[in-house]
Amino acid sequence: MKKPIIDSTWYQCPADIRQRTSAGGIIVRSARKKLWVAFAREADFPLYVLPKGGVKNGENLEQAARREIAEEAGLAELTLLRYLGTRPRLNFARDRWMTIHYFLFSTRQKDGHPTDSEHHYGVWWFPITELPSMFWPEQRELIETFRPEILTLMGFGEG
Repeated sequence: MKKPIIDSTWYQCPADIRQRTSAGGIIVRSARKKLWVAFAREADFPLYVLPKGGVKNGENLEQAARREIAEEAGLAELTLLRYLGTRPRLNFARDRWMTIHYFLFSTRQKDGHPTDSEHHYGVWWFPITELPSMFWPEQRELIETFRPEILTLMGFGEG
């Protein structure tokens, strides 16, 4: 699969495009004196993403984030630390404008067993100071923006 170039056009809302609300999160855990961040990745895709997806009818934003994290990363033992705000952009097909709400969760869970039956996701952990190659630039920006606060909340002092 060839990676599309994610440039500034992905962050400009076209007129008359359908809207979609999504939710997901940054999931962190402490181990071996480091702070680790969970990423999802489809089996044959080389780049990583934060788990997130569409909000279903009857779900609130946090419930949707938890469900999507369980589906894509297989992590269900989550402690909510805080709401991080939104990052809007086009979806992968470029046919919907997404408003993605992100939360910060901590977990002690290391192994994830994704529940999404349509995709072949897995979970990978990277130190917060050594982020992998990521598909969506705004997700990297989200982590980098909140890195000092995340480190403080997790007992690592200021980043």
